[in-house]
Amino acid sequence: MKFSMHNWMRPEPIETTLERLKRYGYDGIEISGEPAKYDAGEVRRLLDKYGLECWGGVTIMTEGRDLVHPDKYVRVGTVAYMKDCIKMIHDLDGSIFCVVPSTVGKVKPMASPDEEWTWLVEGLREVGDFALENKVRIGIEPLNRFETYLINRHDQALALADDVDRNLGVVLDAFHINIEEADPLGAIRATGDRLFDFHVADNNRKPAGQGRYDWQSVIDTFKEMDYQGHLTSEFVLPVDCTPLSKLSEKKEADMQFTNSDLKFIQDHGSGLISAAEYDRAVESNINHLKKLL
Repeated sequence: MKFSMHNWMRPEPIETTLERLKRYGYDGIEISGEPAKYDAGEVRRLLDKYGLECWGGVTIMTEGRDLVHPDKYVRVGTVAYMKDCIKMIHDLDGSIFCVVPSTVGKVKPMASPDEEWTWLVEGLREVGDFALENKVRIGIEPLNRFETYLINRHDQALALADDVDRNLGVVLDAFHINIEEADPLGAIRATGDRLFDFHVADNNRKPAGQGRYDWQSVIDTFKEMDYQGHLTSEFVLPVDCTPLSKLSEKKEADMQFTNSDLKFIQDHGSGLISAAEYDRAVESNINHLKKLL
């Protein structure tokens, strides 16, 4: 097993992120699915500089990105967006593309289940064909019901992957399966060799070890399965907005973000986290995981 991390949770220059990951002993990055923000050649140079790999990328499903939207042009645009993500991952020698099929935060359907499933399979087949051409594996990620109504459990993700029939797999997230799966470890085992990636956050979405997850059991389960993928950290630090807080949310000089970036972070219960606080979280997370290997 290797350790990688997402970078969407703190908006900053990519080199800042990569230097931090190297400093604390991570193996790579699962890069934010915003291809327009990155020069692939420059990112590859930085990956080489810090001795890291691009494990893959993840969709950032903001408003207007939705494979089950009734508007055909939204669906077509979403397919094009996902192809751009795959091209970026391919150019960075990445292996995995984690796909959330619908807009994060959309919790009510806009069409019938049959219509949405048809659109979903149709769109993912086109994306899947492009991924196969670029030697990138797609994993469908279930989210909890408070972020999406569409795909919430491992069995739903597997059924979708079967219907698409493009060698798709599943990405499970510790935070989401803690909410939606009666037996999170059982969900991991049942997904088996179709588990392409695993996202790490404790039950409260803080770094591993700062909640009540039994991470030793999680690690042992992966060892039993001979899981060959990454453990990709995706914790989301909360911002205390009450007078009890000793930390104030602030914009630091190295932060680079759009209003859409900030909204996506805030919609996940976080905000503009200081570099010092973020460093501590990134370090404690991997230290907790590595001691269990």
